[in-house]
Amino acid sequence: MVVSLQQPKMNWNWPEMDAEPVYVVCLGASTPVGRCAWSSAAAVRAGITGFGQHPYMVDTAGEPMRVARAPWLDIGLTGADRFEALMLPAIDQALEPILARPQEDLNIAIALGLPAPRPGLPEELQKELTRRCARKYHGTFGAAASFAAGHAGGLIALDAATRKLAMGELDACVVAGVDSYIQPETLEWLEACDQLHGAGPLNNAWGFIPGEAAGSVLLMRGAAIRRLQLDPLAQVLGVGTGFEPRRIKTETVCIGEGLTETFRIALANLPDGARVTDVYCDMNGEPYRADEYGFTCLRTKEAFDTASDFIAPADCWGDVAAASGPLHVGLAIISGAKSYANGPYAFVWASSEGGERGAALLSVKRTN
Repeated sequence: MVVSLQQPKMNWNWPEMDAEPVYVVCLGASTPVGRCAWSSAAAVRAGITGFGQHPYMVDTAGEPMRVARAPWLDIGLTGADRFEALMLPAIDQALEPILARPQEDLNIAIALGLPAPRPGLPEELQKELTRRCARKYHGTFGAAASFAAGHAGGLIALDAATRKLAMGELDACVVAGVDSYIQPETLEWLEACDQLHGAGPLNNAWGFIPGEAAGSVLLMRGAAIRRLQLDPLAQVLGVGTGFEPRRIKTETVCIGEGLTETFRIALANLPDGARVTDVYCDMNGEPYRADEYGFTCLRTKEAFDTASDFIAPADCWGDVAAASGPLHVGLAIISGAKSYANGPYAFVWASSEGGERGAALLSVKRTN
């Protein structure tokens, strides 16, 4: 059966608790600090950065632009080819449990989180990456969807996939996100918008380091996991999406209303008396993101152990935009598997410049 993954409407109520449980079974990643999810998580845990000078781009102060790029990719690899080179290895890793069982008849889909339109993006990137996935994984996926929503895109894709799985309309779904900020036109645009981090007199010390990466997670519903006798890494307890009308690059002040609503939806299934202990987010040094989170924390503080104690891996692999959600899910899960999570409940969130907001609550498997 082919199931269409449509763009989810914002602010739906999460499925009832008696819906099919949804689990994360496998992870994949390719980042400036690692070529798989586990090596990338180890680098973030150790505080290793992938920052360096762009080979030829200079800022308005005459200094080389600082970026976080995948060191194994040639700088001459551009356009959709670069996105593909980041994305497909991450998907390959997440698909390992499926590819190891080719005889199994599973209803599988793929949902992609992709960048929102901006200068420097390849033409028709959504269609091109979907086409390349179909070509490489011919016959594997019965449905595909893409969500060009920037930072929150991967979590919006996670929301759509989890709903289909919870309703039993899919057995499994790969949720992947990919982005790359290092194209010359994109870097020039970031600097013109006063978002490029730099120390020169004409640059913004509160900007961000442009990065590039891909992340992926394999989701499966409980019945399929039991059938394949797999050992899940985490359970997705809730996903929230929302929209913030008071956005960056507008003459408004964001007080976190959209993110607050998104948090509340995702946190609705947090067990009574429990608190979130681990938070992963896409804060990148820009003040408006910190302000938005601060207002949101004030309204939802009862759900968190210490909301101010968060991990923002942009300080290691740069701002990776649409790849953020799946990568942060991976970091949260690996922290449990490696015994450095503070507790069993982890939370990830992301904010897009276009106003889209996404968040997810996870119950991670912890080792003793």
